[in-house]
Amino acid sequence: MKILSGEQIRKTDQYTIQQQGIRSDELMERAGMALFKWIHEQLQGAPLTIHLFCGIGNNGGDGLVVARLLAEHGYSLEVYIVNYSDKRSPDFLTNLDRLKDRKIWPHVLSEVDELPIVPKDDMIVDAIFGTGLNRAADKWVTKLITRLNESRAFILSVDIPSGLFTDEPVTNTSGIIMAQLVVSFQYPKLVFFLPESGIFCEHWLVVDIGLDTEYVANLSVTHELIQLQQVRALFRPRKKFTHKGTYGHSLVIGGSYGKIGAVHLAAKACIRAGSGLVTVFVPQCGYVPLQSSLAEVMVLTDKQEEHLSHIRAPFQPTAIAFGIGAGTSESTIDAFEAFLQQNKTSLVIDADGLNILSKKKSLLKLLPPKTVLTPHPKELERLIGPWKNDFEKLEKVKAFSSTYDTIVVLKGAHTITVYKEQGYVNDSGNPGMATAGSGDVLTGVITALIAQGYSPLEAAILGVFLHGRAGDFAALHGSMESLIASDITDHLGKAFGELSSTADEKEVNDG
Repeated sequence: MKILSGEQIRKTDQYTIQQQGIRSDELMERAGMALFKWIHEQLQGAPLTIHLFCGIGNNGGDGLVVARLLAEHGYSLEVYIVNYSDKRSPDFLTNLDRLKDRKIWPHVLSEVDELPIVPKDDMIVDAIFGTGLNRAADKWVTKLITRLNESRAFILSVDIPSGLFTDEPVTNTSGIIMAQLVVSFQYPKLVFFLPESGIFCEHWLVVDIGLDTEYVANLSVTHELIQLQQVRALFRPRKKFTHKGTYGHSLVIGGSYGKIGAVHLAAKACIRAGSGLVTVFVPQCGYVPLQSSLAEVMVLTDKQEEHLSHIRAPFQPTAIAFGIGAGTSESTIDAFEAFLQQNKTSLVIDADGLNILSKKKSLLKLLPPKTVLTPHPKELERLIGPWKNDFEKLEKVKAFSSTYDTIVVLKGAHTITVYKEQGYVNDSGNPGMATAGSGDVLTGVITALIAQGYSPLEAAILGVFLHGRAGDFAALHGSMESLIASDITDHLGKAFGELSSTADEKEVNDG
């Protein structure tokens, strides 16, 4: 699913109005009707009061449409006009008149008025600011938003939480609605998925308002949302007349004294994710633990007991993972450099592999094209330097990716895979996956997919989704708090099965 910028949303609205021969207030009616239908389906006439806070632009107009339709269906309402400017959009005024025609008289709030109190058992519909917001809210509006956030009432935001910018970083955090749910029109916004702004959107969903899909299909976007539909298109089911050699031979290189478990996690995930053969290369201290605990995996060892010093393999692997648990000793750095100087095989680098690249950035020039890097935030900062906000971070990652021809997997609540100027936002996974070893499992999954013939970019996108989906299934069978990395590996089979299944997709749904 494409993620549109604020300007693209505006132009899509305009094109739809022109192409379909409708008025702008008719498109607003569609939006309000779609939102009303969703609310009505959930509440079914429940006896609570709905407090609608409407700005004086088009987002406020959407809110007024919802208010009118709710009133027509017998809901108890309080409607507030947040009068933050002398300017009003024409469609807002049209829908204000329609509301008054039904004898519904909104409360007009201005700087001098006492702020309303909303009981915690009521519901708030936030339609104060929309996607066109380009400056922080006035002080009195910020106080209103703070009052609403502190009310403990359920808050539903129309299209975007008020006070949040569509394409710019967060500034006035106290002037942004903390929405339990955002109902977005047709397409989600990038800010739903970034750490600094995503905290204002606990959950989100999209409703169809009839925007011109052909026009959107031809738009060039910088970010796409990756959901089940997109990864199903990437997935390649196994053929009948194949054998283990068909699905590649992965080499997992890493480990040091006390960190052999990381290699175990990556290697097990690698074979679970379909690599036909998996060999690990570890210091000698890892031989017995791995040989005795992973029957399906072959083990090669370094000449050193506790760390890597000379990487070698008597076969040509199809894909290689490096760095998990490897440490950053001088001999390991030297071994990695010597390895990079002769290696041409597709590479996935995680953990201490990333730390080595940060310590010795000249090694970045030795990476094979489209090497996959999987940093967590601190590893990323060591690679590219600090950033002021999430938007600057994305720009720096894209520049880094373009400079070194790397695929960068930005691990987080919504992992974003970046290749040059394009970002792919993942929509699977849950907070329970914030646990030791989860990243090692992801490294193994991506490596296995490359070994099976997926391009590095396809493997990163598909691997991130499968990793998250397996985590979702694992959480269903336990809890987020008790989830461990091995649980993710244990549920990879169910995640893969879903890609070729038409079974009910509602079993795991984090949208």
